[in-house]
Formats: sequence, structure tokens, C-alpha cells
Amino acid sequence: MSKIRVLIVDDSRTMRAVIRAVLMRDSEIDVVGEAGEPYEAREAMKRLNPDVVTLDVEMPKMNGLDFLEKIMRLRPTPVVMISTLTQEGAAASVEALALGAFDVVGKPDAAALRGGFDGLPQIVKEAARSQVGRLAGGGGRASSAPAFQPGDKYVFIGSSTGGVEALSAIIDGFPENCPPTLITQHMPELFTASFAERLNRTSRATVAEAYSGAPLRPGCVYIAPGGARHLKVTSGPSPTCRLEEGDLVRGHRPSVDVLFRSAARLGERAVGVILTGMGADGAEGLKAMLTAGAHTIGQDSATSVVYGMPRAAYELGAVRRQAPLTQIAKEILAATSEQRRRAAS
Repeated sequence: MSKIRVLIVDDSRTMRAVIRAVLMRDSEIDVVGEAGEPYEAREAMKRLNPDVVTLDVEMPKMNGLDFLEKIMRLRPTPVVMISTLTQEGAAASVEALALGAFDVVGKPDAAALRGGFDGLPQIVKEAARSQVGRLAGGGGRASSAPAFQPGDKYVFIGSSTGGVEALSAIIDGFPENCPPTLITQHMPELFTASFAERLNRTSRATVAEAYSGAPLRPGCVYIAPGGARHLKVTSGPSPTCRLEEGDLVRGHRPSVDVLFRSAARLGERAVGVILTGMGADGAEGLKAMLTAGAHTIGQDSATSVVYGMPRAAYELGAVRRQAPLTQIAKEILAATSEQRRRAAS
């Protein structure tokens, strides 16, 4: 089996050396080249044809985001961004994910440099197996929705790797009176606020980080804050958001399973959607929703950056309807519209 060919792009020789040493410890990875700035990297990509590129956000001559945009447009390749985990870095990281980066890895400070990239080899291997290159430029945005009359249903979405692009496409397809929507996306603590702000700027819906007591009204989309709490929905005639501390579930907090299990208490009033991502978080919760009478939707393999979470849910029998990304907003609106409720009554 051939090794995964990696190009490291970073203006710091020290950082390149650290990344190289970490990656070369894995027998499945071969670092085939390094570059100190984007123009050098462009020539190296042509010459070396890497499977994966690691790219620093802060670069001389051309910043990493501009270079990433060019890569995804002209030579689609899985890219793992290396970013400082600050508020400013979080905004840049979210932009990178929206542009098509496979994942973002925090750049450790000098004190934590030795073990700061321990998870990078596995991320690189997952990136090489992903559909980033095949999907770049072909996934498109969700098609625009027809006139929508909100009914009495609530939408719950779970996603992970590739979810920033997928969620952006879906929320872009929502009207300003979209069904109340709660989202758990696996992201670091600082990233979710930037992500919510970005979606709020670009979509017709009102998007914000969730907070305990937030009312679920048409036109409102809430994203689970990254960090130490899980997002749940309360039951009853007027559900609200609830943030609760708790243990990691399937290695995550917030967890999609936790959100979906709470949504199962709403029965037929809930619609569950599981999108691209590694692992199986959300599969069992989505099955609980389906068993309780909810309509459930899973992203298909062809449009998932990583067909992990949707596959686990599908194989568990938790997905009632599987659809490509470009159709999921339509599916959600059809399942939650007042017209559908009237037709069914």
C-alpha cells in the first residue's frame, strides 16, 4: 500500500521541522516536501502532487486563506489548516473550513510544542481518505426554497468533519421564517461563536449560539457552544434550549447523541438530520427519534466529506430518507411545512 504523500507549508522552519517529525513517526505517511510561503508551495504541489497539504493560516506574500481558496478552486486537495487557537484565529479557522479545509489543528505554544501535534497524523490519514478533492466545486449550495409556511415542528441537526460547508449550504437554503433549528457541530470552544456569526451574516435566518432558555421560534437557528456543556431541548408545548454539563459522549461534548435523545421526547414534532462527520455520534440518538415518530434524514455518501456519522445512522436503521446535500434544505422544509401538516390531517 502506498504511503500518504504530505506537503508541509509554514513560514517557520521550526514549525515545519516539528510537523515533519510528528508525521514521519507514522509508517503510513511520507512527507514529500516543505514550503515556506504559498508561491513556493504552488510550485511544490505541481511537482510533488501531494495527497494532503498542511497549511499555516498566517503566511507571508499571500495569507493561508487566500492560498486555500486557490487550492480548492484550481487544484482541489485535502488541506489541514494550522491555526492559533485565539478569537482572531477562530474566525480565520471557521473561514478556512467554509472554504473547504478538511480540518483545523491548533498551533501549540512553545511550552506545549513537543506534544502539541500528537493527533495530526490521524487527521492527515482521514483527510487523505476523505472526498474533499472530489467534492470541491461540485457540491454547490442548497437550492432555493419555495414559499414556506412554518408548522409546529422543530429541526435538530448533527455534524462533524465537513459540517461547516454542509451546514452553510443548508442554512443558506432556509427562508427567514425557517423552522426552529438546533445544531450540534463538533467544534472547539472558540470556533462556534465565529461560526454562528458567519452564518448569521450570510443567511436569511437569525443564527446565534444557543443559551439556556432560548425560545425556539420560526426563523431562529441555534448552534451548540463548544466546550463543557451539552445542548438539549426541553419538552412541553413551548420547547426551549437547555445547556447542561456532563461527561463526554462518544468522545464529544457537546454530543449529537445527547441533542437527538432529548429531541426524541418531542416525537412527531421533531425532524432529525445527520450530516458528514467521522465516527458514530448521533446514530443511536437519531434511531431514538425515529422510533418516537420523528422524520429523519441522512446525508448520502456521494456528498459527504466523511461518510462516517451518516453511515453509522443509516446502517443502524435510523435514517428514513437519505439525500444529497443540495436537497437536504428542501427535505427539511417539506417535512416541517404547515402545508404538509394540513395535507396529512
